[in-house]
Amino acid sequence: MKIEDLQEICRQLPGVTESIKWEHDLCFCVAEKMFLVVGLDKTPVSASFKVNPEEFEEMSSRPGFCPAPYMARHKWVALGDLNYLQPQEWEKYVRESYYLVAGKLPKKVQKELGIEV
Repeated sequence: MKIEDLQEICRQLPGVTESIKWEHDLCFCVAEKMFLVVGLDKTPVSASFKVNPEEFEEMSSRPGFCPAPYMARHKWVALGDLNYLQPQEWEKYVRESYYLVAGKLPKKVQKELGIEV
C-alpha cells in the first residue's frame, strides 16, 4: 500500500481535507477532525486511525499494531507499516474511521458536507 492509494480512498469520502501537521504527518480530516494520520518521516511508513471501541483491544494486540500514542484513549491504533494491511482492509478501516469521526459532527455540519451517517 502506498500513500497515494490511501489518498485515493480518502478523497472519495465527502468533505475530506489533507494537511501536513507537526512537520511530518499527513493528516486526513473531516470538518477539521482527524480520522487518519500517516507518518511521513519513517521507513516503513506508519499510520494511525480510529477504530470501533469494541475492536480496540483486539486491534491493538494484532502483530504490527499498538495503541496510538496520545490518541489511544480515543480508541486510535497505530500501525508500524502500511503494508501490514491488504488494500481491502485499508478501505474498510479508513471508511470506518471516517464514519466514526463524521458521526460525532453536528447534524448541520454533516448535512452541509453531504455526509450520510
